[in-house]
Amino acid sequence: MAVTRIVSLVPSWTETLFAIGAGDRVVGCTRFCDEPRSGVAALPKVGGTKDVDVGAVIALRPDLVVANREENTRRAVEALRARGADVLLTDAQSVRDAIAELRLIGAAAAAAATAEACARRVERAVAVAESGAARRPRAAAAVFVWREPWMVAGPTTYADDLLRRCGADNVFGGLGPGSAAGAERAAGRYPRITVEEVVRRAPRLVLLPDEPYAFADTDAAELRAALPSARVVLCSGKDLFWYGTRMAEAIPRIAELLAPR
Repeated sequence: MAVTRIVSLVPSWTETLFAIGAGDRVVGCTRFCDEPRSGVAALPKVGGTKDVDVGAVIALRPDLVVANREENTRRAVEALRARGADVLLTDAQSVRDAIAELRLIGAAAAAAATAEACARRVERAVAVAESGAARRPRAAAAVFVWREPWMVAGPTTYADDLLRRCGADNVFGGLGPGSAAGAERAAGRYPRITVEEVVRRAPRLVLLPDEPYAFADTDAAELRAALPSARVVLCSGKDLFWYGTRMAEAIPRIAELLAPR
């Protein structure tokens, strides 16, 4: 059956669907799907990523619903499938996974050729980043995702793998100095931590993205006071956490951000 009506429950995949030429088939998205702005502004919104309005999705009569295991709840996905929706459930835990899922979504949305071209651009960006990383000292880094409580990106996350490929070892990822992989995995993919724990791990670079939590100058100042020898940087959450076509431009920016100063 031809896919002519798509509902996307994942902001980065919404952006990707438009980028690969399937935007005219997207008939609904979440309120957090804000890219491309001109494309999503008039689309019906079906709740947030964590509070999907299942009835609103079904009312749009989608041929395909794009979801994500991390972004969306299991309850919503199961409810959609129970009501007959064809749900493509993504679960990228690495850069390689994200590239494979870009191709998968392209095929599902009848835009395989464009998606393939985009995937190859991403692969070239990854190769350049890895080549550059191999020629310089690796940074010990931490990526914060939330506060109250403080939370960081841990193992088996896209951000963790992105750091590794771009030249940094995530001190909370099971590969960083003083880390034990088993203990990291037991703590979860996004462990809650204390500032004291960050100090003990001694990252040389701390990244504070503007989403999912909008870290501000006050947060950076607090961490700079606790980690006087670390470089604490406010940065783009989309570059760190959004996969899809954006990766071709985001990966070089992240590699530059990780480069020694």
